[in-house]
Amino acid sequence: MAETEEEEGIEDLPPSAKLVYKVLEYKGPLTQKGIVEESMLSARTVRYALERLEEVDVVSEDVYFADARQNLYELTTEDASEKQDQAVSD
Repeated sequence: MAETEEEEGIEDLPPSAKLVYKVLEYKGPLTQKGIVEESMLSARTVRYALERLEEVDVVSEDVYFADARQNLYELTTEDASEKQDQAVSD
């Protein structure tokens, strides 16, 4: 049976995108700078990972009101978290 595009996309993401996903899952909404600090990945790698996560619709981008020059990234739904956990355990 075919998987949905979202489930398929999460499994196929590079390790850096999966790490960014987990950082957002554990820490909650963060700016790109916050993700860089928490994940210890380079800024360029985090940008790429966020692009990939946005492509599969598991991360949303919003304005960070404390500093409008930055964006705030967060997981789109709790269901996405459950699907990722299932994919990792399979």
